[in-house]
Amino acid sequence: MTNEMPLPPDIAAKLYASVLSDVLDGVGLRNQALRPFVRPLDDTLVLFGRARTGLYMSVYDAPEGENPYEIEIALVDDLKPGEVAVFGCDGPTERIAPWGELLTTAAMARGAVGCLTDGLVRDVRQIRELSFPVFHGGIGPLDSAGRGRMMNMDQPIDCGGVRVASGDYVFGDVDGVVVIPQASADKVFAKALEKVAAENATRDELLAGRTLGEVYEKFGVL
Repeated sequence: MTNEMPLPPDIAAKLYASVLSDVLDGVGLRNQALRPFVRPLDDTLVLFGRARTGLYMSVYDAPEGENPYEIEIALVDDLKPGEVAVFGCDGPTERIAPWGELLTTAAMARGAVGCLTDGLVRDVRQIRELSFPVFHGGIGPLDSAGRGRMMNMDQPIDCGGVRVASGDYVFGDVDGVVVIPQASADKVFAKALEKVAAENATRDELLAGRTLGEVYEKFGVL
């Protein structure tokens, strides 16, 4: 479970995945961008929040009398405002679809701000109507029961090729998703805001007629 700490102000409005990826590279964290098959259901929405992780594994039956959703339900019911459900399904996968309309509705009621999974998502039309940010590894109609099961929650997982722990920050937009480790978050966000300011100044001078070489020499961003 993550601490109930406020999210950094204006991050979702001011930053974007590519600048965060650049800054993460610059501080030596070069494996923080999820693989490009993970895409948003709605290109216009930004995903930003603190991760709550769940790990899935493939199964091949649903024994009668067992609740195949037990841990999944526990995680969603325990989501706090500002948190993102992050489900690792060893994707890309054709079998495990852990997220749909009802989990979206339950997560929204808890104040959660999105879902990230390298598994499949379903009920796409209904989720888009709710304007809830969901980043996924594919779309399919399959129920996860008898195909995949959450085995534990709030343990470090691999999602889309990146290690994620509960409490880490996740940021996603149309360019992709990056994970900002909790221990490095303050430094990364501060450097990213500085880089955005330099990029804005670079753009202004380019529009004023300065050459790219001149502006790069002055601001050092590209």
